Amino acid sequence: MNTYKTKVIKVRQPIGDFYIASLPCSIVAQIATADVRRLEERDVEKYLGIQRPLKEDRVKELQKYVKTMDATFPTSVILAVDEKCASLNEDDMELTLSEYIDNEHPEDSIPMEQVAKIIDGQHRIASFVEIDKDGQRIFKFGDEIFDISVAIFIGADISQQANIFSTVNLAQTKVNKSLAYDLADLAKYRSPQKTCHMISVMLDSREDSPFYQRIKRLGVKTQGRVQLEPLTQAVFVEALMKFISAEPMKDRDLLQRKKSLPLLNDKDLVKFPFRNLFIEEKDSDIAFIIYEYFSAIKSLWPKSWNDLTTKGNILPKSNAFRAFMRYLHEICGENLNKIMNRNDFLSYFNKDAFIDGDVTSQQFLPGSGGEAAFLKKLQRQSMTFLCRLSRAAYLQCSTT
Repeated sequence: MNTYKTKVIKVRQPIGDFYIASLPCSIVAQIATADVRRLEERDVEKYLGIQRPLKEDRVKELQKYVKTMDATFPTSVILAVDEKCASLNEDDMELTLSEYIDNEHPEDSIPMEQVAKIIDGQHRIASFVEIDKDGQRIFKFGDEIFDISVAIFIGADISQQANIFSTVNLAQTKVNKSLAYDLADLAKYRSPQKTCHMISVMLDSREDSPFYQRIKRLGVKTQGRVQLEPLTQAVFVEALMKFISAEPMKDRDLLQRKKSLPLLNDKDLVKFPFRNLFIEEKDSDIAFIIYEYFSAIKSLWPKSWNDLTTKGNILPKSNAFRAFMRYLHEICGENLNKIMNRNDFLSYFNKDAFIDGDVTSQQFLPGSGGEAAFLKKLQRQSMTFLCRLSRAAYLQCSTT
């Protein structure tokens, strides 16, 4: 492909004119190929003195997403096109994009894959670029039609590109994850995200719950609440989702297509102990297990659990919560297909492992290191406690 023609709409704004077009994803990927390849050193970012490298994990996530039934990128990708590569027929508003050949100065030529520079949308564009079995880049989207809304700036110099980039990427507030999970509640179909969201809402709203009014529904303080909310909904949902699914988005898409999910055997269920409960729509059992588990924790260390104001008390906060959930994962892996209650969970704890009222960030530092140390403490106290119980049982048997 040496040229491509498309109808456009002219948009007039203070920064100057630009054009809106609907282009097939394969075309967008092809004309911006070079920029996708060298995202770590894009001109506009070097000009601004910042670095926003392509995140491979994000690209892989989007590559899965674009193949789902309801995939959409409604906002425009923003491209800058050299004026030597663009020709506009204003009579019928048809824009022609083409390579530029300079026979006298070949180094100034612009091949088709360098026609466009990406100002915004690099990860979306990269999600349509795949590697075939021969290691070659292919630009297609299966047999599906996927057009992309594109805003094209023609002849914008580097300072103008940087201005647009800054406005789009540095001045806007991102939607927080808690809000995204809260919106899952509006979905018509079941999904891991919706189930985890509904459980978090239920546990946050019940007065007898250990999480009563402790979860920030939208990632920010809930209006009207006096006490502090130590957990965000995102932290709660993401920790719980690891019990259900390795690919929540894929599960959501399959269920939306009205396809069934296969039940796991015991070997695989160790990795996702709540998955079969989710598949069988036993969300209430999942909620019951979480309720009973943290009720047991609350009963063991009530002072630390209920203290939401003392600086450095970590028991009710994110780091300890994530460690407790990882420990629960291990417990459930040992008790497959069992709906465990509070007494079951108490057998996995030693009350003396922590001094109630003195579980602080000085002992368990903020961050992943502190979380790992807290988990290790839980694992060790359990082994010591169980060994002590086993020895006591042995001695009792020996005297009878």
